[in-house]
Amino acid sequence: MMPKFVLLPTDIVIVVLLAALTFYLIHVARSEELKARWRYVVSSGASLCSLSLLCFFLLLSVVDSVHFRPVIDVQAGRPIYDVKAYSLLDKALGKASSAEEKSYSMPLATQTFEKISRFEDGKPVRDYEPLKAGGAHLKNNADWAEDIIVKSACGLGAGLVLSALLWFLTVGLIARYKDRSFKGEVRTLFKRRDEVPYEAVLTTCSVLIVLGCLIGALWPYYHVMGTDQTGNDVLYQAFKSVRTALVIGTLATLTTLPFAVVLGICAGFFKGWVDDLIQYLYTTLSSIPSVLLIAASVLMIQVFIDSHPGMYATGIERADLRLFMLSIIIGLTGWATLARLLRAETLKISQLDYIQAARAFGLGPFKIMKRHVLPNVIHIILIVAVLDFSGIVLYEAVLSYVGVGVDPTTHSFGSMINAGRLELSRTPVVWWNLCAAFTFMLTLVLSANLFASAVREAFDPRLVLKIGRKK
Repeated sequence: MMPKFVLLPTDIVIVVLLAALTFYLIHVARSEELKARWRYVVSSGASLCSLSLLCFFLLLSVVDSVHFRPVIDVQAGRPIYDVKAYSLLDKALGKASSAEEKSYSMPLATQTFEKISRFEDGKPVRDYEPLKAGGAHLKNNADWAEDIIVKSACGLGAGLVLSALLWFLTVGLIARYKDRSFKGEVRTLFKRRDEVPYEAVLTTCSVLIVLGCLIGALWPYYHVMGTDQTGNDVLYQAFKSVRTALVIGTLATLTTLPFAVVLGICAGFFKGWVDDLIQYLYTTLSSIPSVLLIAASVLMIQVFIDSHPGMYATGIERADLRLFMLSIIIGLTGWATLARLLRAETLKISQLDYIQAARAFGLGPFKIMKRHVLPNVIHIILIVAVLDFSGIVLYEAVLSYVGVGVDPTTHSFGSMINAGRLELSRTPVVWWNLCAAFTFMLTLVLSANLFASAVREAFDPRLVLKIGRKK
């Protein structure tokens, strides 16, 4: 029987994000100016690599946003659904989603990291125990190194073959589209200066394919990045944390923009008592320690959630509401910086000649702000929005560290860092938990920052001539 699909608030955020991107792409296809600007963005190999990684993270989040409760039994013709909701990513990763081990284990290990006490023949014994999902297929631990090498070689070989096939097909299709020979396209592959460097996308995809095949060859038999204190697979937690970071960064940024853009531009354009009032608002908001303000808001929401347990059929719905509200609260408390920047820029723009001419022709203030002010500050909005996205992803780690972040049952980079903060003081050091969170966070944030830099440059109004030359 069909499972029961569960639509969470953050799933709606992912759907809205995909719909917004789709409509924007349609809008870009109809505008020659926007096409010229985005052509300038994709003329950089670094921005294309960053865009490819961001698309990968988005795809991972979409797969992790399809939730359902499977049927576990049928009674009197009526299905009985599981009390736990799963995502497509959970099912795709299989047994990695369940905590099969007792405690820590190193990456690719076959036994526990620490000695575990147990009773044998009525006597206490303290020794390392074999893992349930780490090398359980091996008959002899002496074969461990050989098994790792063979499986890694198979994964790397499959990845290289698939990457070569991807390059061959892509280059062949592009050569046919441009009416060139295959050899001619290969010769100019890394020499072009006036076309889209699609080899950057192919290189990024090739790296992802090789890593995916390597992990796919080892993961069914070993914990590739080890396990944490409760026996959970660390790599599985890192994959699940991508969606949390994307939701928090996106939703908080989208919540911030309306307040920052409207209030910042109005303060700089109208001046007078409007400017004084808006300055008073964001100065007061900036004077309150953001961590304390967010902590107080999250704790009040948590009291409401705890007081209404009947509103949630599953634990994931309860945890997702806290994630959703945390994102909204971060957005509502973080618009002051962008509003201050937009106010200063609008003050300068409002004194320019074309603004004065628009006023002389009788154009209303809101039309002037829409047609003349907003297009000239859009580059500031873009760069600050993406930098805020990166900062919010990092900020979530701080909030989880002080205990006011996401629900403990929600996977996030902040939770991983919070759980592993004391592990570095151990002897020997448990390093893999923090290493996985750091690697994924660095890749996501660095990709967003590099892509934001290219977008800011392309949408800067002062670079029209430069874009025209690229065109």
